[in-house]
Amino acid sequence: MSIRATVAAQFEQAALEQKRKLARLSDNLKLLDSGLDSLSFALIVVRLEEALGFDPFDAPDQVSFPVTFGDFVKLYESARV
Repeated sequence: MSIRATVAAQFEQAALEQKRKLARLSDNLKLLDSGLDSLSFALIVVRLEEALGFDPFDAPDQVSFPVTFGDFVKLYESARV
């Protein structure tokens, strides 16, 4: 499964578990407009670390929080390299 597909699956799972209406995922979707809250994002980051084996937010370099879903995916894709 690609990183993009893994991230999307975790967004969908968090929305389902938190009983939130998830907006259609697209690269331009602003995370603030996704329908998820801070708890949902915390769950996503923890689960992605378990699934992918790394947390880009725990990098020694300063990481800017992504604004869009596409930025979020790119953060994980670039951290993997």
